Amino acid sequence: MDNHDKQNQSPEINWVEKGLSCCSCLELLLWPRFVHKLLNIPNNNSDYSADSDDSVCDLLSAESLCYQPNESGYKDSNGDEFHHDSNGDFPRLRRQKSETLRAQYIDTKELRVSVNTWNLGGEFPPEDLDIGEWLDTDCPADVYVIGFQEIIPLNAGNIFGSEDDRPIPIWENIIRENLKTQPVKTKFKCYSDPSSPSRFKPIDAPSLPDETLLESDTEICFFSDSVTIDSEEKGVEFDESYEDSKSFKTYRPLESYLSGDNKVKHEVNVPKKLDLDSILYRKRKSQYVRIVSKQMVGVFITIWVRRSLRKHIQNVHVSTVGVGVMGYIGNKGSISVSMSIYQTHFCFVCTHLTSGERDVDIVKRNTDVSEIHRRTRFNSESTVALPRSILDHERIIWLGDLNYRFDLSYEETRHLISKKAWSKLLESDQLWKGGTFEGWTEGTLNFPPTYKYEPNSDTYYGEDPKVGRRTPAWCDRILSFGKGMRQLSYKRIEHRLSDHRPVSASYMVEVEVFSLRKLQRALTRL
Repeated sequence: MDNHDKQNQSPEINWVEKGLSCCSCLELLLWPRFVHKLLNIPNNNSDYSADSDDSVCDLLSAESLCYQPNESGYKDSNGDEFHHDSNGDFPRLRRQKSETLRAQYIDTKELRVSVNTWNLGGEFPPEDLDIGEWLDTDCPADVYVIGFQEIIPLNAGNIFGSEDDRPIPIWENIIRENLKTQPVKTKFKCYSDPSSPSRFKPIDAPSLPDETLLESDTEICFFSDSVTIDSEEKGVEFDESYEDSKSFKTYRPLESYLSGDNKVKHEVNVPKKLDLDSILYRKRKSQYVRIVSKQMVGVFITIWVRRSLRKHIQNVHVSTVGVGVMGYIGNKGSISVSMSIYQTHFCFVCTHLTSGERDVDIVKRNTDVSEIHRRTRFNSESTVALPRSILDHERIIWLGDLNYRFDLSYEETRHLISKKAWSKLLESDQLWKGGTFEGWTEGTLNFPPTYKYEPNSDTYYGEDPKVGRRTPAWCDRILSFGKGMRQLSYKRIEHRLSDHRPVSASYMVEVEVFSLRKLQRALTRL
């Protein structure tokens, strides 16, 4: 008897089969789906969607090493191999245990990470929804983590039946369009000595559409006596000198040299190697790419990164845990994403925990968190030392509708809200009681509770006693764990699409990067 037959004869499945023996034909059609959810059969790590990969990892030309998950080690330009340390966090030279030596070829840099969560209450968005304020597109980030709860209504058909993914493309299009509107950071830099007054008249540089970016993040730097183009993928330096100020005395707008037959004239002294046509008319691509989108019933997470950062992201794995009906169904639970950004391991956990204001609900929420930690697993079949659980990662962010409430009555809560006594409310916040999130940190809660509002209103549900009451609460939270994360903002946004208000947080996160130059110098000293 094979393992599959043994599994099908387990007591749990026999019990479920007996309990559903009188199901209708429609329910029987949904049986495989129900069993899959009931037994929490893990999804394949590649069971998520992403934009197509058009970047290439070039070990010898990149400033940092690109991690290859199927390799047991790395090789430098001379073919010498070096391996992971015992924790799998960093490569190390063979037979070399010196932390001092490791530090000699590691650089650090900071990335801006925007984290956003919103319980949609099953509401479909208008296709022209402006979420720029929520994503804080005025301060563009390197990484956007966006989590939704109840992206579809949590009815029986969606919980036990086929997964309704109709809202997913709508939201992804909204996100894509809002990220396109971000201002592209100008990369035209001017250097002169003396800096003022300038010896040259300014060049009218061509303007590029805000929503597009050249295929590579190209920097064009105009020096007083040379021109250099720095590209992340390829750097080319032009040493041909300009003639003092004569080069610019009879300047014309750059567009005039690119239109019709007025191509760049030789007398302008622009180096022949500088092909402006190829730069300006190169295929344009959006500034951000989607590296993960994953849905589990009503929970959905999507992660977007700068196109230039994509090739430095490796080891992307997804783990889903259902803690809802019967403790396994995905109407409540988590989607966790593990990835390496440069040489630092990140984990993003999007969750929707048990709701309710009773004491038993508080216990169940804490149990949900413990189950998510226990059952979330990554890289279980990998031979490389990579993070296996949530807490194995170096930088962790937990976001979602955590559903924790206040140990206060409705009247007491509303009174403190009216006085904006946020610190007093926080003293009664259930999230920090019981030690479930001991060691985690959160930004300052200086905004009103995010739950529960009447539809299309700024009025909390329950002001009219005839319609029932729900005590307001900070249900929607963003927490972090690990060193090297500096929080810049924590706020809620006044979108009225659902009975929750969306919340966003931004961080400056330190990542460790291998410098090829430093590594080569370290290897030569061995």
